[in-house]
Amino acid sequence: MRKVRFGIVGTGRISDWVLKGAVLEPRFEAVAVCSRTPEKAEAFALKHGIPNTFTDIDRMASDPSVDAVYIGTPNDTHHDIAIRCMDHGKHVLCEKPLASNALEVREMIAAAKRNGVVLMEAMISTLSPNFRMIQEKLGTLGKPLHYSGTFCQFSSKHDKLQAILAGKDPGPVPSSFNPDCSGGALMDIGIYPIYPMVTLFGKPKGVKADVTTLKVPVSDGSMKAIDIQGIVLFGYDGMSAQAMYSKIADSRLRTEISCEGGILSLDQIHITRQVDFIPCGAPTSGRSSGPAVEDITVPCDPDEYLCEFREFIDVLESGRLESVNNCLGNSLAVAETMDEIRRQGGIVFPADPIPLP
Repeated sequence: MRKVRFGIVGTGRISDWVLKGAVLEPRFEAVAVCSRTPEKAEAFALKHGIPNTFTDIDRMASDPSVDAVYIGTPNDTHHDIAIRCMDHGKHVLCEKPLASNALEVREMIAAAKRNGVVLMEAMISTLSPNFRMIQEKLGTLGKPLHYSGTFCQFSSKHDKLQAILAGKDPGPVPSSFNPDCSGGALMDIGIYPIYPMVTLFGKPKGVKADVTTLKVPVSDGSMKAIDIQGIVLFGYDGMSAQAMYSKIADSRLRTEISCEGGILSLDQIHITRQVDFIPCGAPTSGRSSGPAVEDITVPCDPDEYLCEFREFIDVLESGRLESVNNCLGNSLAVAETMDEIRRQGGIVFPADPIPLP
């Protein structure tokens, strides 16, 4: 069996999590890691049994022992690192969001096509076994009527952010709340309900966003707005859609897709582990329990990150240049949609064209 030899860019928490799933794919092999400091690269390599370390992305990307690169660095760095790797002929699996904005996504797509390499966004929501099953089930349920996607998760960085704002911590603001790093609730977790919506129903025709913002200190000493939660309505022909996301509040609300033939109810959208189907029935006026709920869950992967490496390697072995679900068109449509949400919320990143289109 030929293995795909990966270089890992970034030694933070996400790269650590992702590798635990990647190593379950028998065609995966981590042969290199790149970090800003040799100490971090060497510590990560020792922990994961990776033979080669780098502190220069061009040196790693030009190494003939590396076939593909996984990028797990802060959002604002994705565009530059990905293009440099693709210009060295490397295939790229890039952590979500693919880039800071749609302009950067277009430039990354152009680089992938120019170099004839695979570029795929590492979005687990649309690659898990239960999402694939949902796609097939939807084809039997008639016209879709409503989509409601939710992902609200109290951030582990919230207390640090509050300490910074209170003057009790010198900072800097964590990247997930930092506009200089293209952070914020939308980019971090709001993308999870939006990407599946675009995959299933296409790019929305309209966007109406209600975004909660907070001003945080950035590198030049000024205060800039960042989003901490939001509710967004999307326009589609013949159906309605909404997404709710938050980094300051938890929620147990399920994601639902309502169709003429019934409802698909997902336990969570970022990685769906359980799915109920509720068939349409006669109105009950509260006098009965309604139609019986059917659990249609399929077995999950042993690790939630396995699916993105399996898909990426499947694409490479098939000779194709794009994933079906995580295709470049979907990634661009999602980026354009999120640009509009940020525009309405007044969230601006250093990488943005001014004004946002």
